[in-house]
Amino acid sequence: MGKSKLVYSWNYKEAKDEQAIKELSGLINVNPYIAETLLDRGVSCYDSAKKYFRPSLKELHDPYLMEDMDKAVNRLTKAINSGEEILVFGDYDVDGTTSVALFMTTLAKRHKNVHYHLPDRYQEGYGLSKAGIDKASELGVSLLITIDCGITAVDNVEYANSKGIDVIICDHHRPGPQLPSAVAILDPKKKSCNYPYDELSGCGVGFKLLQAVYKKLNWPEEELFRRLDLLTISIGSDIVPITGENRILSFYGLKILSSSPLPGIAALMEMAGVDKDSLTIEKIVFYIGPRINAAGRMTHAHSALELLIEEDYTKAMAHADLLEDNNKERKLFDKDMTQKALEMLDSAPDWPGGNTTVLFDPSWHKGLVGIVASRCIEHYYRPTVILTEHDGEATGSARSVPGFDIYEAISECKDLLSKFGGHKYAAGLSLPVESIDEFRLRFEEAVSQQIESHMLEPVLTIDKLIPLNVINDKFYNILFQMQPFGPGNEEPVFSSESVEIIGEPRLLKNEHIKLRLRQRNGDDEIEAIGFFMGHYFPQLHNGLKIDVAYQVSLNEFRGKRSVQLMLKDIKVHQSVVLHN
Repeated sequence: MGKSKLVYSWNYKEAKDEQAIKELSGLINVNPYIAETLLDRGVSCYDSAKKYFRPSLKELHDPYLMEDMDKAVNRLTKAINSGEEILVFGDYDVDGTTSVALFMTTLAKRHKNVHYHLPDRYQEGYGLSKAGIDKASELGVSLLITIDCGITAVDNVEYANSKGIDVIICDHHRPGPQLPSAVAILDPKKKSCNYPYDELSGCGVGFKLLQAVYKKLNWPEEELFRRLDLLTISIGSDIVPITGENRILSFYGLKILSSSPLPGIAALMEMAGVDKDSLTIEKIVFYIGPRINAAGRMTHAHSALELLIEEDYTKAMAHADLLEDNNKERKLFDKDMTQKALEMLDSAPDWPGGNTTVLFDPSWHKGLVGIVASRCIEHYYRPTVILTEHDGEATGSARSVPGFDIYEAISECKDLLSKFGGHKYAAGLSLPVESIDEFRLRFEEAVSQQIESHMLEPVLTIDKLIPLNVINDKFYNILFQMQPFGPGNEEPVFSSESVEIIGEPRLLKNEHIKLRLRQRNGDDEIEAIGFFMGHYFPQLHNGLKIDVAYQVSLNEFRGKRSVQLMLKDIKVHQSVVLHN
């Protein structure tokens, strides 16, 4: 992908009160450095520590606190009791696919007349489609449930109503100015909804509906909770905060993923080489999610759904093999598109004068523009829109930098767009090809008016400066228990100064560096690995003093386990700044 041009500044979190650190450290018997990271995450006493380290499903909110839940449950239970045909309509990404799988592995086991539809990314586009509604009509469906989409589908919900189909919307995206005329709209981001937690994934909103239905019909709730494996994949892959209900749900979902996941998920983990005994949200993000997503990006999301709901492990492995092929193909397209995008940016005469990146190439793969937008930000730290051409229109994805609401900036240009939707940090949009130049100017203007200068400077946030010799097995084990990590509960990043490289560094696969480090003579040495930092290898040598920023991880090799540092950034003392 080429060397990143980003140079990170290190931003240390504000130091906590020494007395509070000392008290918490003694109270729960942890290292003071760990106590300070816990204080920063809202853990300040025994009770809050217990809730943090041992989340309870009893702490989940009553689903009826969500606006329209009573309407949704009444309509769905009526359909179940009267034997109506029901269609579950999802999105083609991980969140949408796992959402439909959740309904098909729970509701469909107790009500035979449940069908599903995932839209074709290229033929139907995002969201509730007329093709899906027509399919529902042909099947005699009288109730359609959208999951992870639908909140902006005003016209198509009206179309469904005209065919005698009631609609329940389960979504977590921001509503537009007008709400669809659905029987019930479950979306914690509605301004009128007072549900205590508004960061659920789309699958999470669907889960709350099922939770309420299970309670009303006196179905065994344990049956639903066994499918937290699906919900946890959606939480991790959709990059929603790992706080509140999401943290509770993913805490238990990881346990199920490690012990008794669905056969399709087990096959997928084996195909990806993921050790289920050390599964984390990060591994879901990097290994499981992309393989599920690859189906909807390269062919059709149905193949991923078929994998997730397959009950026979041998057949599931065949599905997983197909997804692996899709993922390999996705990587090749991804690499070529990213290389071309970076070449376009490198050759742009006015770069880096602007605050945005907007690139268009009609030949780019529609399913990969979001990935390429993220890749561009890794090199040019700006809110980014990547567009391709589909059905005579420019269509694409937007990605943002931390702290900046790209959805709001795009909404400033909505008069140029045929459609758009999304989140604070990610959005999709379509517009006439002839409007791209004007959009580029208007988007630049909108971002420039709203963005703060510090948002355009890549920052590595560091929890604490610590001595290297405090890192041992116990230190790692306590950090491991702070999982699941993710937005809102980030894995701690530490730094250590004047660390010496012992022996000659190693270069792995021409991309990664491996070092042995110690801080003072007599200290134990510790291994460190820096992924995709291989281009700094020529500058590193035995005896060199460096400052390191890192996460503490576990290295498992040939049955041996040892604590190691996962490097995030390096600063060489000879006034040379290195970065990942």
